[in-house]
Parts: sequence; structure tokens; C-alpha cells
Amino acid sequence: MRLFQAEDFLPVEVPVGVSGRHIHLCREDLDALFGRGYELTVYRELSQPGEFAARETVTIVGPRGVLEGVRVLGPLRPYSQVEIAMTDGFRLGLKPPVRESGDLADTPGIAVVGPAGAINLPRGVILAARHIHMEEDRAKALHLHDDQLVRVWVPGIRGMILDNVIIRTSPHYRLELHLDTDEANAALLSGGDKVKILRP
Repeated sequence: MRLFQAEDFLPVEVPVGVSGRHIHLCREDLDALFGRGYELTVYRELSQPGEFAARETVTIVGPRGVLEGVRVLGPLRPYSQVEIAMTDGFRLGLKPPVRESGDLADTPGIAVVGPAGAINLPRGVILAARHIHMEEDRAKALHLHDDQLVRVWVPGIRGMILDNVIIRTSPHYRLELHLDTDEANAALLSGGDKVKILRP
């Protein structure tokens, strides 16, 4: 079996970010769950500039189970979206598709309970497609572009190659690979670990 050589990789090490289950809310749904005019409070800043984990949490209720303490992420979005791992889907009784953020057509809905009320989202539960946030200048230097699919090599005793990793570029992004908890656990990855991009 051929081992990888240094020239097989792009000259960058990508830090890993592990995303636990969470929910993004629009203004209307935040009002329904927490009260009219409610504003989220920052619990901690996230790696991508302007994004944060809020102190607020909700309960999500599926056909066969319940998950409490689901963290709300800010800032508010034009749409509400729930991102879970497949093991969460088993608990809830759902089989959400793998989607990019915002691609919510034909996704399952779910009930969401907050301290001031409850809502039934008609759609919006997804398994987030694995992706790399990357600065535009860095992507250009590496001859990569927005929405490009790449393969990522994970070293270690549970080493593997991750296919279909989406490059997302913006001048405001910070370099990071986003995986859900199932993906990270399968590869024994923790936040801050480094992986490499295979040359396209």
C-alpha cells in the first residue's frame, strides 16, 4: 500500500472544529420561544468572526424522543435551522439529510420548546455537510475556490480520508474544518487537532 508523501498535500494544516447539536433562529421564532423583542446573550464567541454560542437553550421534540439543552447560536438568521448528528436523529426518530446550511427543501421538521412558548418547524433539521471555512486570499493562493469539493486526510490510529468536504470562502472566515460529533468521534478528533487537504 502506497503511503502518502508530502507532495500529496496542500501546504496548509487545517484546525478541526467539532460542532455539537445546535439551532439557528429567525426573529419570529426567537420571539415565539423567548418572548417578543427578546435578545440573545453571548455565552462564548465561536471561531468564525461575529458568530457566538448563546446562553439560551431550547428543547427539541421528535417523533420518538426529546433532546434538552440544545444551544442557540447567534446572530439571528433569516430562517430557523436545527443541526444534529445522526445519533441524535436516532434518538429523535428522524432521518435528516446531509445538507449545506440554508438548503432546507424537503427536510424534516421538529417541535421546539422554549421558556415562553413552543413552535412547530415545518422543515429545517439537517446533518451539516462537512466543510472548511477558509479566507479568500488563502484559497486563491492554494488554487481553491468557493463550493469546491476536496478530500481531507485525518492522521492517527483512526486515520481516514474524508470525501466531499466543501470549501467555503470569505474574507471574514478563519481557517477551520467543521465536523459534527459523530464524524469527529469516528476519527478520534478533538477541537484544535490538525488535518491536511489532499491535492485535487
